[in-house]
Amino acid sequence: MSLTRRRFLGHAALQAAAASSWSAFGLHAAVASTAAPSRDQRLDPSLAQPAMPLGQLAQQGRLPAVVIGTGYGGAVAALRLAQAGVPVVMLEMGRLWTQPASDGRIFAKTTAADGRAMWFKSRTEAPVSSFLGLDVINRNIDRYAGVLDRVNYPGISVYVGRGVGGGSLVNGSMAVTPKRSYFEEILPQVGADEMYQRWFPLANSVLGVNHVDPTWFESSAAYRFARVARDQAHQSGFKTMFVPTVYDVNHLAQEEKNLVPRSALAQEVIYGNHHGKRSLDKTYLADAVGTGRVTIYTLQQVRRIRVSPQGGYLLDVREIDELGHVQADVQLRCGALFMGAGSLGTSELLVKARDTGDLPGLNGEVGRGWGHNGNVMAARANHLWSPTGKLQSTMPLMGIDDWGHPTRPVFAEITPLPTGFENWVSMYLGVTKNPERATFRFDAATGQVSLDWRREQNAKSVQDLRALLDVINRRQGTVYRTDLFGGGKVVSDDFTYHPLGGCLLGRATDGFGRVKGCPGLYVVDGSLVPGSVGVNPFVTITALAERNLARVIAEDGLAA
Repeated sequence: MSLTRRRFLGHAALQAAAASSWSAFGLHAAVASTAAPSRDQRLDPSLAQPAMPLGQLAQQGRLPAVVIGTGYGGAVAALRLAQAGVPVVMLEMGRLWTQPASDGRIFAKTTAADGRAMWFKSRTEAPVSSFLGLDVINRNIDRYAGVLDRVNYPGISVYVGRGVGGGSLVNGSMAVTPKRSYFEEILPQVGADEMYQRWFPLANSVLGVNHVDPTWFESSAAYRFARVARDQAHQSGFKTMFVPTVYDVNHLAQEEKNLVPRSALAQEVIYGNHHGKRSLDKTYLADAVGTGRVTIYTLQQVRRIRVSPQGGYLLDVREIDELGHVQADVQLRCGALFMGAGSLGTSELLVKARDTGDLPGLNGEVGRGWGHNGNVMAARANHLWSPTGKLQSTMPLMGIDDWGHPTRPVFAEITPLPTGFENWVSMYLGVTKNPERATFRFDAATGQVSLDWRREQNAKSVQDLRALLDVINRRQGTVYRTDLFGGGKVVSDDFTYHPLGGCLLGRATDGFGRVKGCPGLYVVDGSLVPGSVGVNPFVTITALAERNLARVIAEDGLAA
């Protein structure tokens, strides 16, 4: 992945902004209070001068474009708007993660989590909650603006990233382009030729997608776990595939030789990654900031969106510090508003705006069509003669591809369980074709938006993953692990890593993300995708945003 001058300048600006001050928690603050000059909360593209505080910026009049969220869709929007000459303000709920704290680390250790691990939680909430039935995984922590959030609805919990880069900070880097036949099924209105010839290649290039050397993979001690699961899958009649990644595979190989600092081989993944991962702050966002036209304000919570009497949109924004203390409430006015807050954030904001009358033009499709990409997780207990290895990379590079099955399509990521000791476990995150969907609903009595997903809607996903793994267990003479997910469960079906939908393309929006009934309002994130994409979704979200932004910029008069 080449380092352009623009990307170099963006990297430098991100580093300079993060190094500006300390927080009360003892960490370098990416962004502290704009109300306190000693704690600079602005990430400015210019290394010479700080950006003005958000409150002062609001007094300057209507902003040309605001992007809510710094995840995949928001990052694409910021970059392409800036390249078209449009000044962009980005509002991010989390903080900037580029500078180490007093312990020399940016992120918390996975095995010794602290407040940096989770978004204002008093205890970690890992997907694997126990080992040998013992509550030894999660631990009590201080409440802080950490990098990972688990949003708990009555029927399901959703993992999301908090910080500049969104989910790219906490995912497993699996950069999978969906099968064309399934893409055409879920988004028939989107030209597949153009997507697969232009937009997917562009997204993969900017994201820095690369591929593992199969020869190295076969000899790597850190991927013994994957080879064991692969061989058992083949013996059971299933196909496997290598998975592209945004983790630098050259760095990964050097980690194993102890030539560079370890991250993937140091149990780092869900609470952040120090080295090797090409997260958005190193790719799209660095490019965007490097244009000199993008300013990112962090620890900013957008609480309300409504139509401005003067045209455009009014945003009520609450600024917090790293401990969650309110610092200021600011009202911004913008001409164009791009929703990149993710499937949850975008859907919740727009559903509330519609049902309170703030955005009366929104139609009844807003909030509908949410799905969890069929996510469920299970693990098998191998025989003593099939060890999976003490050293396990946290970056999956292989999956069982049974998506072609006529009645129960499954793509099963072969995931690690990096305990640091031999555990004889083969673990899988299933992506299944579950047709169930949910709707975001506003409760006027509480003023909150909830998701009406019911636990029983997971039944097909559980059934389909088990059907695949049952075959392997029968062939291998093995059994499921029942000690990892609490309550003796065979399959964990209470969470998802892949929230999708809520503002579906062509229903809540037109065919390019323009929100129906609200001129100048756009959706650019995973809420456009109808609940399922058959693989890890971030490449699809990125490519779809590239496609949509190209049309919007060309036709909507946004270019300078």
